[in-house]
Amino acid sequence: MQWITRERPKIDHLACPWLIRRFIDPAAHILYVPAEEVLPTAAATGAIPFDVPGVEFTHYGTDCTFDYFLKKYRLTAPALHALAPIVRGADTDNHALAQQAAGLWAISAGLAHNIHDDQQLLQQGFVLYDALYSWAQHLQGQPHTQQPEEQLLARVYRAYLERGKHQSSLPPAWAGQLRELIQDHLDTNLSLRLTDAADTLQVNPTYLSREFARYFDNLSFGEYIRKLRIDKALQLLDTTSYPLAEIAYLTGFSDQSHFTRIFRQHTGQSPAAYRKNRRRQ
Repeated sequence: MQWITRERPKIDHLACPWLIRRFIDPAAHILYVPAEEVLPTAAATGAIPFDVPGVEFTHYGTDCTFDYFLKKYRLTAPALHALAPIVRGADTDNHALAQQAAGLWAISAGLAHNIHDDQQLLQQGFVLYDALYSWAQHLQGQPHTQQPEEQLLARVYRAYLERGKHQSSLPPAWAGQLRELIQDHLDTNLSLRLTDAADTLQVNPTYLSREFARYFDNLSFGEYIRKLRIDKALQLLDTTSYPLAEIAYLTGFSDQSHFTRIFRQHTGQSPAAYRKNRRRQ
């Protein structure tokens, strides 16, 4: 059986193929293609798409694709369910889910940085997840620290971490990076798609779409971009004498008609009427 997902795998895109080969279909063939080619290639080849938006094997709520595979195929091994929050935490940038999540993300990102062939990267991913599975089966209770002074330091560190759990959590790093990325694109009048932003930030696009509103004024990605464009248009209407067609271009709209329609939806009046009313004041 063939399975297909987007290229440059990191977390779910390595963990799910490992799960498929080890527990579902040992002869499975994994295909990695550019994101926009996943669904057309799946339709042409009969491969099953996974970990992309709009397919069966993807994120649901707070669960990632790895979780869905466990439920779909009723995989109940305790070690797999010990791995699940680690994979989920690394894949969704929610490292509080498991103390190993941040390490898994760091190692996965480093592998992807060093290895540019996706199939070679997959083979290294198998080594990584085989090791994690062995740890989950046999070594979870084995401490690294052996000497009394090491154990004392470990207890102090655990107490520090417990205290941190009760403090308010800061927004994830990607939220600040995304805000800067959006502003850069707005300033240079370039279009920005959610999938492009996710690739740049190395965040799962389904997770980014779901979590975006939490950190951006309770607006979806598209709504937030449109709001910024309208805010920029208002500034240009107030401070310049540019023609409306040029303002539409400068704010990233496809044409003046599109600009006028969206502007009216946000402000209740056309750009021309807004400019006329402002000049009367």
